[in-house]
Amino acid sequence: MRIGLFGGSFDPIHKGHLSIIKGAINNGDVDIVIVIPTVRNSFKRGKVLSAAPYRYFMTKAVIESEFSGNKVLVSDAEFSIPGISYTVSTLKKITSMNYLVPFLTYNGIKPKKALEEHTFFWLCGSDILPSFTHWYKPEEIISMAGLLVALRPGEECDIYEERERISKEFGFEANIESFVIDGVEVASSEVRITKDYEDVPKVAQEFIKTHNLYADKEVMDAVSDEAAEKFFLMAADLYEYLGEKRLLHTINVGLLSAKYALIHGADVDKALIAGLLHDCAKELEPQVQRDYAKERCGDTFADKKLLHSPAGAVFAKKRFDVDDEDILNAITYHTTGHGGATLLDKIVFLADKLEPARTYTDLTEMREVALSDIDAALRLCVGAVRKKFETQGRDIHPKTLEFMNALGV
Repeated sequence: MRIGLFGGSFDPIHKGHLSIIKGAINNGDVDIVIVIPTVRNSFKRGKVLSAAPYRYFMTKAVIESEFSGNKVLVSDAEFSIPGISYTVSTLKKITSMNYLVPFLTYNGIKPKKALEEHTFFWLCGSDILPSFTHWYKPEEIISMAGLLVALRPGEECDIYEERERISKEFGFEANIESFVIDGVEVASSEVRITKDYEDVPKVAQEFIKTHNLYADKEVMDAVSDEAAEKFFLMAADLYEYLGEKRLLHTINVGLLSAKYALIHGADVDKALIAGLLHDCAKELEPQVQRDYAKERCGDTFADKKLLHSPAGAVFAKKRFDVDDEDILNAITYHTTGHGGATLLDKIVFLADKLEPARTYTDLTEMREVALSDIDAALRLCVGAVRKKFETQGRDIHPKTLEFMNALGV
């Protein structure tokens, strides 16, 4: 098969991206396209991009809604590639039969076809050609995959001249082809700034709204570079341990915790990390959770629904090298609260309940109050918890009773 590989940040994925995919397939240039959202983009470091899981799951949702069958697939390969997401590293992973065959068969390609000898093309715009030879190990890239260049109608780019120039620089014939696409003038960076989503697919628009993407730039601006780097790396690493819904929830809680910290004068860096990692142990094996919980708090959290809280503190320390007790305590008590809750503890507890994707009840009032008075919002929250538990005839955890008493509920 002729396989097109389309890597990008997709922050957000837009109609220009879809135009390239559709053009490559409809023109018969490739049999299938594998879309590969970058995880640790080599060109866009720091606070420029959204967390990788946001971009991956948004892209996956759009591709699944726009393309039926198995002509267009989405790969999570870069989550398992350590370090910066260089194109050459991604290509080595994707084109290896050890990865490709299971990936294709899992996505409905017949084993016989998956085992064929394939030709690979890296889909791109013509704007990359002038700088391509300055990429990381470009000769290796072109030896594994040709460049399949998307040209907009009327675009002035001499593919033959570019092929000759690049081939001369490499000392061998570079495989560079082109195809024409429908012109869609849109850039993800502009979408993030203007928040004009006209050229963003409906599914992506819904994802952006659900998770409140691009809404609070000032929050990340207030976070230190060191904490931001940890946040993005940890968010990517959590992909190994949490399913889609839980992972997106944890990222939402991290960012909302940082927002509350910025508003109410808590440590923004600590809030960001504590919120992100609050559920990090949620999907570990039950016995591992029990062992970690006991290590942290003895038998204080015997209820299996609560184990992940103290277990999360231990896992955060073992797996993510977090040793700040303020952060570890916020993780430990995010489900129950406790009598000596700090402002950071309160923030993470509340953000867990109010993050933007939460829809289990009408949270409008709590969300509004939380922007001006954390304790008042908490009183509304734990008051609702007390009422729910009493209605169901369930016992309230002693730590939660301490928390309620301290808040005057």
